[in-house]
Formats: sequence, C-alpha cells, structure tokens
Amino acid sequence: KDVQVILTRSHPQFVSKLFELEVPEVLEKIVEIKSIVREPGDRTKIAVTSREKAVDPVGACVGIKGSRVQAVVRELRGEKIDIITWTSDPRVFIAEALNPASIEKVGVDEEKKSALVVVADSQLSLAIGKNGQNVRLAARLTGWKIDIISATEYEKEKAERDKEIKAALAEETEALHQQEEAREQELKARAESESTSDAGKPDTEE
Repeated sequence: KDVQVILTRSHPQFVSKLFELEVPEVLEKIVEIKSIVREPGDRTKIAVTSREKAVDPVGACVGIKGSRVQAVVRELRGEKIDIITWTSDPRVFIAEALNPASIEKVGVDEEKKSALVVVADSQLSLAIGKNGQNVRLAARLTGWKIDIISATEYEKEKAERDKEIKAALAEETEALHQQEEAREQELKARAESESTSDAGKPDTEE
C-alpha cells in the first residue's frame, strides 16, 4: 500500500532536465528543445531552436569550450551527445540530424515522408553509424524514413536511369515517326485513288 516511486536514467527527458540544470537559456525557455531521442549509455541526439535571434541555440547548449555539454556527458558517464539546430526545412534538418557525417544531397518525398541521402563514399559508414545507430536515431529525431547511399552508387543509378529515359524517348520518337509515315502513305494513297476516280468520269458539256 506504500507509494512506489520509480526513477530512471534512461528516459530522454532525463537528458532534457540535465540541460535545464546546466544551460540557463533552456531553463528560461529562450532555447527550446524541439526533439530528443536516445539510446541510453551510447548516444543522444537533440534538436534545439532559439526564440531570440541573438542567441545561438547550439552554442548555448555546448557552452564555452564545451563546458556545458561536457557536464551533461559526465553525468551520463560518457554518453555521446549530438546537438543540432532544429529547422522546418526537412532537407536541412535531415542533413543536420545525420551529424557527424557530411551530407552531399538530400531528396525528399513529402507525401511518403521519406528521404534519400547521398554521402561521399568515405562518409557512408559514419552516416549509417555502428549497427545503423546514427541513421536510426536521425530518423527518430526527424520523423522521416531515411535511406542512405554512397555518391558512387548514386551516380551509377543515375546513369542507369538516364539510359532508360533515353531509350524510352528513342522508342517514343521512333513510334511517332512510324505513325507520321503511315499517315503520309495513307494520304498519298487517298489522293491517288481520288485522282484515278476523277480521270474515269466522262466530260460534261455546258
């Protein structure tokens, strides 16, 4: 019958409260934590925005020489923390969410809420992360389905698509050409038929 209190250090909001303790701008709601996802003991991704243009939300959370974020990291016993700027532009947000990897291109399908991300070959493993952790957390942070391919694979697929498009256009052009030739032959045959018919008619006197 006693009241039971369950405490957890694994909930994402635990990290949020730690930032409130270390970052006055977060406590005062000048800097807002828009989204936070976590795999406890390993990595946290946090998206922040500022209500004042003069305040850099990421800089405020990081602190001078990383002092603020390092205090949170110590409390979490070395858990990695990626702090990114939240934005309503899905392409920019997705690219930022895949930090620390450098992104070359982001294509989005807003209807399906899915994104195709292109990275340099050397950045592919970093973007995906160990056991897919980085891209998994980025997808949860942004709410988008994210597929990542290397620049080499992208160029290969693009070349194949261009080849297919050219082949399709060539087939369509050939079909139109054949239709035009058939039309010309039909008109020519009709003209010859009418000419023959007129030649066989007797002349009439006025």
